[in-house]
Amino acid sequence: MTGLATAFGSGAMTNSIADLENAKAILVIGSNTTEQHPVIGTRIRRAARKGTKVILADPRAIDLANIAAIHLRHRAGTDLALLNGLAHVILKEGLEDKEFIANRTEGFETWRSTVEAYTPERVSDITGVPAQDIITAARLFATNSPATICYAMGITQHTVGHNNVLAVANLTMLTGNIGKPGGGVAPLRGQNNVQGACDVGGLPNFYTGYQRVADQGARAKFEKAWGASLSPQPGLTVGEMLNAAHDGRIKAMWIVGENIAMSDPDAAHVRAALEHLDFLVVQELFMTETAQLADVVLPAASFAEKDGTFTNTERRVQRVRKAVAPPGQARADWQIVCDVARHVVSSFKALELKGSDNLKPETWNYETPSQIMDEIASLTPSYAGISFERIETRGLQWPVPNSTHPGTPLLHTEKFSRGKGLFSPVEHQEPAELPDSTYPFTLTTGRILQHYHTGSMTRRVAGLEQLAPEERVEVNPDDAARLGLADGDWVRVSSRRGTIESRAWVTDRVGRGLVFMTFHYAEALSNVLTNTAVDPVAQSPELKVCAVSVEKATKS
Repeated sequence: MTGLATAFGSGAMTNSIADLENAKAILVIGSNTTEQHPVIGTRIRRAARKGTKVILADPRAIDLANIAAIHLRHRAGTDLALLNGLAHVILKEGLEDKEFIANRTEGFETWRSTVEAYTPERVSDITGVPAQDIITAARLFATNSPATICYAMGITQHTVGHNNVLAVANLTMLTGNIGKPGGGVAPLRGQNNVQGACDVGGLPNFYTGYQRVADQGARAKFEKAWGASLSPQPGLTVGEMLNAAHDGRIKAMWIVGENIAMSDPDAAHVRAALEHLDFLVVQELFMTETAQLADVVLPAASFAEKDGTFTNTERRVQRVRKAVAPPGQARADWQIVCDVARHVVSSFKALELKGSDNLKPETWNYETPSQIMDEIASLTPSYAGISFERIETRGLQWPVPNSTHPGTPLLHTEKFSRGKGLFSPVEHQEPAELPDSTYPFTLTTGRILQHYHTGSMTRRVAGLEQLAPEERVEVNPDDAARLGLADGDWVRVSSRRGTIESRAWVTDRVGRGLVFMTFHYAEALSNVLTNTAVDPVAQSPELKVCAVSVEKATKS
């Protein structure tokens, strides 16, 4: 869950995907939308054709730059300074929504005093964006209402990711672009059911519906429902689990549908941590790089081989239906988990372990996914009115507080989850690792249209492999000339954590001093290089910025 929770409640998309076409201005920051979220990218393209002003903030000249009214090509890791700079201009020119600020927010004056220091000239020095472009972008955003902000992992995967999102919330409230059609904030989730996983407790500090583990009332409700005593202490994030495994504090791990040997920073550290475990279980569709390290692999069914629900980035809970039978011994995830849980409970009881008297194997006796959804609804206020019957033909957008409620396409129309929206003073902070004489380049990472995430599915598709068969490190032409590189040459990219070799793509998509890689290719994995430094609040790793060296290589 992102830091947007501080201002708005859950870190979810406030409006609908289709509503993007009602925006008069769209600020896209930290999102290569047409390649990472192509359906939503199509909506932005349609909006631009109808006259919507697209303001792109991205260090790279991504595809959206071709339709943007202005492209703010800021230095990687300076998003917060840029957002504060836009707010500064809006305040200086009196373009803020004074009525909204007075009626629906608090903390404005304290926040204003922070933003006053972010003049266009200072922000230009920090970001590399011309001061006049900052002024132009601020005017475009503030004078074309309603306006929305789309962002993704490009601003969250930083050591200041939490504060970056707070800066987005500040800018949205400053202009009154919340609780109205065509406005709002659109955090674009990184995978197809990230929103759903977070909604139903797939976070270390929340039960379902963002009910805090540390909240005594919430904990008592779940203890009663589950017949078990629950800890008030939050669990560990993935990075914390890996560190604990590496140090011997975690002895066993069960990984479901996540290829962390490729997707997490400092891949050598990840592999070492997994190899330190006494026992590793991986539940997967394919023998991924992570599954190859497992003691036991549990074959799981894909989305097309099981029934259930996904919740997409606009909070829409939708049915997933079994289209084909799962191959071999593959089974639905919930069935695997329930079977293992029953066996564990029975074993604990047989061994007469302390506390096992209260454990009940029948707790795990679900017969259908709809029964699981019914339990979610019974414990989760925002899902209370959702059942398989209600979403048979069309999904519902939460919150759905009761069985007759039509769902909520638009959040925060009258008030925020906390009552009034809180302006949060946030200051620019440099990335954890900056270029130096040894590692003079900045590496940033992302995806391309042809492949997805760690390629565990897309790299098994012959057509996609033909389109994008190998990693290409994007290098600026001026840097390439200085290094003696031609397009297609082999390059060696090194950081303080490791070295990879790949072919170069000489292109002005990246500016001088910046290189870009994906994390789709195990044979040239950018996450061998990336930094494990994390945001102190969100614990998200700084995958989007690290210092590297680049040199010409000869492929052995």
